[in-house]
Amino acid sequence: MILWTVAALVVLAGLLMLSQRRLIYLPTHTVPFVTGELRGWEAVTLETTDDLTLQGWFTPPEKGAPVVIVFNGNAGNRGDRIPLGAGLADNGFGVLLFDYRGYGGNHGHPTESGLARDAAAAAAWVRIEAPDHSVAYVGESLGAAVAIELALDHPPAALVLRSPFTSLADVAAHHYWFLPVRTLLWDKYASIDRIAKVATPTLVIAGSVDSIIPIDQSQAIYAAVPLRKELLVIEGADHNDADLVRARQ
Repeated sequence: MILWTVAALVVLAGLLMLSQRRLIYLPTHTVPFVTGELRGWEAVTLETTDDLTLQGWFTPPEKGAPVVIVFNGNAGNRGDRIPLGAGLADNGFGVLLFDYRGYGGNHGHPTESGLARDAAAAAAWVRIEAPDHSVAYVGESLGAAVAIELALDHPPAALVLRSPFTSLADVAAHHYWFLPVRTLLWDKYASIDRIAKVATPTLVIAGSVDSIIPIDQSQAIYAAVPLRKELLVIEGADHNDADLVRARQ
């Protein structure tokens, strides 16, 4: 019986290792027409350093307002972030919603290094298109890890991290505690090792009953922020509840 159990765990571990990126990255490919969903926005393209073209939507900021780059979580595409983008724009911010490689009809396959290139392309595009405006990063879940890494080389004026995790390995170990996931993972997203080097005012937002990212991981990220920081816990909110995924008016 013990041998059968061990064998089953070995097989399961092997399957998870081979299919891990399909479990981590959950893209959807169909997006609505921006003119039908977001009045006054425009479709834009971003070019990565490895020659991929990424699709996005942009609306310019009001005079003196920052531009917000939204870094999506691991599922869906920019169409799912329309309520967030619209809410930010209604408050005067410029907003760039874009999709990583492999998402929203973009070519390529998502990986940690690939998403880092995609984030850098988004920041470079904003620097060119809105050179006189400050820039803020809003990262949700996996996107928080992407934003933290980008902030090391291209610090924003402000950093907003929604449901950030300490590392992808920590999240995987929480959900798959019976498997050696720390050894198996290819993409690490070690945010806890990076955030202490990010000299940017930071807001951390978390749901008190998040079933995907344990709140203690978000709290650990907050504790490691070295400069001005604030923690906002939404009581009773789970990972994808409306209070976490929409901008408040």
